[in-house]
Amino acid sequence: MIKLHKIIASGLGFGFSPIAPGTAGSILGIGLLYAVNYLLNYLGYQELTIIFINLFAIILMTFIGVYSIKVVHRTWKHDASEIVIDEIVGVWIAVFALPFQWQFYLAAFVLFRLFDIYKPLFIRKIDKMDGNWSVMIDDVLAGVYANLILQLVVFSKIF
Repeated sequence: MIKLHKIIASGLGFGFSPIAPGTAGSILGIGLLYAVNYLLNYLGYQELTIIFINLFAIILMTFIGVYSIKVVHRTWKHDASEIVIDEIVGVWIAVFALPFQWQFYLAAFVLFRLFDIYKPLFIRKIDKMDGNWSVMIDDVLAGVYANLILQLVVFSKIF
């Protein structure tokens, strides 16, 4: 069973990337979400339905991810670089309910990575906490910050 949790926590193995595993996990996350949303759009799902599907996926993967983090912490150190499920969830939040345009997905990815790497506005404090939830919540918060900025861009009609 621990192998399954290592697969989940490592983002299907993307967390084992020798270079920038967090970025690799974020690329997987944004790529998966873009592909799923493209398919749902193609199949004719309404935008609101897609938003609810995305919300369900975010909530589900947050809880599955935290549980997998708990299991792999038995053999991996706290917030090991191989753990990227938190980056996947975080980047999904960064793009949540934004227009389905590649420019927004790219901007969400870049902003999320910047917030995740530099950890401003309480993110660093959460990142330094112990516990399985702290591994996930700092990336959730980075995703929320990125999403809020992009929602302001959409609302202000800059693009």
